[in-house]
Amino acid sequence: MPPLPLAIAFAALLLACTEAEPPAPPPPKIPVVEVVQRDQPILLDMVGQTRGYSDIPIRARVQGVLLGMHFREGSRVQEGDPLYSIDPVEYETKVIEGEGHVAASRTRLAKAKADLARIRPLAEMNAVSQQDLDGAVAQYEAAIGSLQASVARKKQAEIELGYTEIAAPSDGRIGISEAQVGEFVGQMPNPVVLNFVSLTDPIRVRFSIDERRYLQIARRLREAENNEEPREALELILADGTLHEHRGHTIASDAAVDPATGTFTLEADFPNPGGIILAGQFARVRATVETKKDALLVPQRAISELQGIFRVYVVDDKGEVILRAVEVGAKIDRLQIVEKGLSAGERVALDAMRLRPGMIVEPVPTTLDESGALQAAAAGA
Repeated sequence: MPPLPLAIAFAALLLACTEAEPPAPPPPKIPVVEVVQRDQPILLDMVGQTRGYSDIPIRARVQGVLLGMHFREGSRVQEGDPLYSIDPVEYETKVIEGEGHVAASRTRLAKAKADLARIRPLAEMNAVSQQDLDGAVAQYEAAIGSLQASVARKKQAEIELGYTEIAAPSDGRIGISEAQVGEFVGQMPNPVVLNFVSLTDPIRVRFSIDERRYLQIARRLREAENNEEPREALELILADGTLHEHRGHTIASDAAVDPATGTFTLEADFPNPGGIILAGQFARVRATVETKKDALLVPQRAISELQGIFRVYVVDDKGEVILRAVEVGAKIDRLQIVEKGLSAGERVALDAMRLRPGMIVEPVPTTLDESGALQAAAAGA
């Protein structure tokens, strides 16, 4: 048995060695998500501008002093509602003058007809010359032409008089007037176009796309036609980011790609029963160009790029971190399609800045919503 001092020294040395080797720290907790596999529509957003289904200019078709405005600017009007009144005195005078010309022409025609009726039997008896008969016939036919011209001038004067009262050409919303009561209108530089009536239900959106996107949409439409599928409905995203509750369809397109801009112009109509969308607003038209079957998606934040190579950190069943090169596809909200390099069900790390290949971590499963954002409960945890 060793002496007591020696035993005490040995025990102290053993305790010192034990204190110098602290236990290994636990592996870091790293949030991970499983690779999502689903049929994923590929969406295309195109910037456009809204227009009325019909934007009809209200023109002063005769010139004169504007006497009245019979509407409230910005209000809805019905077809036939009175809008403007132009001073009619000048045109009433022309109508009266036209009536006088018509009356005079009728008198001349009656005289010519009576002369012809008197001369024709005399000519048959050789009591007057053939030249006299020809002159009477010519006078009669000239009187007929003169009456027709007088009636036409009177009709034109009546039409111009009718233009002094301007009515709404269609249902719609009328804008701010370009002229005020008392202003001379109908001749430049005074206003000729007084206003616009815009029919906004349905609302029309004009948008342009580049050649590559046009080909994507054209192939999608042809595929739908060949498979006798219904037309793909378009979505409308308004300026505040909200989605319009009604879907629309393409109704018109340009005949060719604009060589100056390399863009192709289309128009689509969207129901707008509440009239919330006005002409002249900017909006985005969203279309589905294809649907990828069994697409693999991961959060964009899980992907890093180095010199054009995209990589993700995969965490295996043992908690080991593996660096994996991938090929990426389209972005879907906060997610991104992975074309190659991953399999369904694998776990990818979200906190890539703290990782290196081969390290051991404690994976923390994290739940995402459809857009790729963290669920509220997971974000709070």
